[in-house]
Amino acid sequence: MRILIIDTYYEDFLDKFYQTNKYLKRSTYDDQLKALIDSSFGTSDYYSYYLNNHKAFKASDLIVNCKYLQNAWAKENNIKVFRINLNYKIFKIPIFGNFLNKLPNLADIAFEQIKKIKPDIIYIQNLSFFPKEVLLNIKNYSKLVVGQIASPLPPISFLEPYDLILTSFPHFVGQIKKLGINSEYFRIGFDSRVLKRLKHQKKDINFSFVGSISKYHNKAMPILEYLIKKNNLKIFGQGVKNLPIFSKIRRCHSGEKWGLEMYSTLQRSLISLNRHISTSKNYANNMRLFEATGMGSLLLTDYKDNLNEMFVIDKEVITYKSKEEASDKASYYLRNQDQLKKISLAGQKRTLKDHTYEKRMGELNIILKKYL
Repeated sequence: MRILIIDTYYEDFLDKFYQTNKYLKRSTYDDQLKALIDSSFGTSDYYSYYLNNHKAFKASDLIVNCKYLQNAWAKENNIKVFRINLNYKIFKIPIFGNFLNKLPNLADIAFEQIKKIKPDIIYIQNLSFFPKEVLLNIKNYSKLVVGQIASPLPPISFLEPYDLILTSFPHFVGQIKKLGINSEYFRIGFDSRVLKRLKHQKKDINFSFVGSISKYHNKAMPILEYLIKKNNLKIFGQGVKNLPIFSKIRRCHSGEKWGLEMYSTLQRSLISLNRHISTSKNYANNMRLFEATGMGSLLLTDYKDNLNEMFVIDKEVITYKSKEEASDKASYYLRNQDQLKKISLAGQKRTLKDHTYEKRMGELNIILKKYL
């Protein structure tokens, strides 16, 4: 059974990746896709790789918002594309704009890829990418269209065509079902292959935060600023350019870290701070839970009601309920590194036992067969 994993990558990452690898823009589609997958950004090929271990599936990946990658595919498959690299204002020009709007865009190219592959299952990681009318057409070429979400829900029209939506937010399941769409709780995980790709590194960062800074994280800003001042928290990640110039976070920012660089930073950190977006409410769900523990860093995360379903609190991870508590615990464990190391190793052991993508894809296999 053929399953197609459709993903999008952050634009900031793609810009930096192609600036660093300038030759890649002129490379073949297959070479570009391989290079992007090898970067270990986001969930990379974690789904397809482990699904392919199940004899029932033949899985492959698309990264549908990468203009250079998709340009290459369109060229190799004789599809003329003009819209991808043009300024959107051009499309407002009378007559000429109408002509351009009829030419393929990124969603159209993805649609052509789907038609050619003819997957039994389409698994979409970004529910905001395909508009309703495109999704309805896509459904003619697949038995099951599945979406996955761990972020704020897009407008209802983007959700309606899905046969099934999986989410790592427990409270989203009921909300989605009320819309008349099947939904299941499905957690994120960690790919243990990353450990083999990175040599063991010295832990030369005491306390770090590696993650996005956006409007969805506003409640976390005071915590980050407080910990910078009190604990010399090192900040890495994307979104800092959107902060005011006088922001303490912006002044103390240590740069963006993507893919393997991000995993390396976590591995180098004695303690990794985690915080959830406001949409998560009181549920633990994000990738950093498993990435930080998987890389052997002590996870210091905001307390959530369901966290004890994933880890043993105070034995495998540490929690906080206020900026003051986060500061006190970071200071305590940096002074008591035998305890820090013991909890870090226990957290890593738990993730490698219960929270790998190998295990998650076994769970996904059961879910997908149920809905087929």
